[in-house]
Amino acid sequence: MGLNQFTAHELMGKLKSREILPRDILEDLFARLKEVEPRVKAYARFKPEGIPSPEQSLGLPITIKDNICTEGLKTECCSKILVNFRPPYDATVVAKLKAAGVSIFPFKANMDEFAFGSSTENSCFGTTRNPWDLEYVPGGSSGGSAAAVAGDEAVWALGSDTGGSIRQPASFCGVVGLKPTYGLVSRFGLVAFASSLDQIGPITKDVEDAAILTGIISGYDPNDSTSVNQQVPDYTGSLGKGAKGLKIGIPKEYFIEGLDAEVKDVIDEALNKLKFLGAVSKEVSLPHTQYAVPVYYIIATAEASSNLARFDGVQYGYRASSDELIEMYKKTRAEGFGEEAKRRIILGTFALSHGYYDAYYLRALKVRTLIKNDFDAVFRDFDCIITPTSPTPAFRIGEKTQDPLKMYLSDIYTISVNLAGIPAISIPCGFTKKGLPVGLQIMAKPFDEETIFRVAHAFEQNTEWHKIKPKL
Repeated sequence: MGLNQFTAHELMGKLKSREILPRDILEDLFARLKEVEPRVKAYARFKPEGIPSPEQSLGLPITIKDNICTEGLKTECCSKILVNFRPPYDATVVAKLKAAGVSIFPFKANMDEFAFGSSTENSCFGTTRNPWDLEYVPGGSSGGSAAAVAGDEAVWALGSDTGGSIRQPASFCGVVGLKPTYGLVSRFGLVAFASSLDQIGPITKDVEDAAILTGIISGYDPNDSTSVNQQVPDYTGSLGKGAKGLKIGIPKEYFIEGLDAEVKDVIDEALNKLKFLGAVSKEVSLPHTQYAVPVYYIIATAEASSNLARFDGVQYGYRASSDELIEMYKKTRAEGFGEEAKRRIILGTFALSHGYYDAYYLRALKVRTLIKNDFDAVFRDFDCIITPTSPTPAFRIGEKTQDPLKMYLSDIYTISVNLAGIPAISIPCGFTKKGLPVGLQIMAKPFDEETIFRVAHAFEQNTEWHKIKPKL
């Protein structure tokens, strides 16, 4: 068993006892990348001949998504318009990792361009493939991070979640993925997609690793005006407390037409397991769920349109050649952005334009409040809410690229969490008949990640799903 197959907490124990050195881990990871990365393509710029010497590694390595700034290491959001951009600073989460003795893996994880997508098919570096079946997508936009962890090409990883971009790929790839409470983890150094929705979070092999990594990257940051100043608990302290006595809400709006029958069967079995472990479940209602997709795609595209206005070829990234300034702007953006990025910029610009702001954006903000109120009402009586992470397992590469609406509906079970600002995790809970993973989503009230880890760990310790590996 290679060191690349161990969890982070297992490797920490081996490093502490001096049983191994950091370079031993890197050597196994590099060997794994040479073996499977040409087929999986989890990393944006991987080249076998570009592998550095592992001798200089000073800690347990972590893979970083390509939209999180790393000083001196290319951060391009998998977009031509940011080609060769090397940040002069570290994102706060990266600085925290380094301070904790974690080293940054020299290759960045592939992703949908600027996190626009649910399949990691929108990268200028090509499509990432699902380690469970290379004909299927790994989910997105953090598909590279999820595929790397699932394929033992990474010990653990960071992704970003704007509408499910950590949890959905975690579900598709059979790993653990947490979207923290908005404000718990600093966004400073995360290249912005939708500023009121984005959160950085962990993608790991098990729940304990997710709890450890969340503890490392969380905490107040004066560089982020949305960062919340409150004490960060020891999330590992909630592990091992079991699920007995916990009250679980099962929203009826998530178990309707459109939910894959095999996914439903797997989720039902998972809920029965939690009941066996002593949890009590009851059907609840989140009545404004039906508006989540249109609300999300108005708010997210509007904020994306505003945030991406800075990429004009002047200060950094790609610049098209032209003698005229306005023409240079036009050519740079036309040539630098991919099709999905252009689509979202146009949609967002329309929603914010004169005469439509009140009709679309302002109305969406009001409905967003109603969605948040639905969750607040349920959490007054329940400890957590459990749903499928995705209505379907992973789909085939190319299956939804010609139908953006179908692609957008892939996030129908995850986007409400971002709109409400609450935390949620996806953990593996079974497989379809084709051998594709299914994820269980656990949500809790704001800043109650401890309950999420408690429930997730109780389920994980009484099942074997997280131990099953893809056969690459």
